[in-house]
Amino acid sequence: MKIVINLDVMLARRKMRLKELAAKIGLTEQALSMIKTNKVKGVRFETLVKICDILDCQPGDLLEFVRETDDET
Repeated sequence: MKIVINLDVMLARRKMRLKELAAKIGLTEQALSMIKTNKVKGVRFETLVKICDILDCQPGDLLEFVRETDDET
């Protein structure tokens, strides 16, 4: 099982660049890029709230649960 982060999808829908979002929520572009590419172990709720506020979305719009099949393990 894994969580897929769809931040790039929401950014495209809102016609916003990663750099602009990073500036608005007070994170470095590099830190936000790590979240976007799913290279982090976790995301603070505080950060998730800021992202959702700026992108006007729900956490479920950004996070997707994917069940792994037996051949993926």
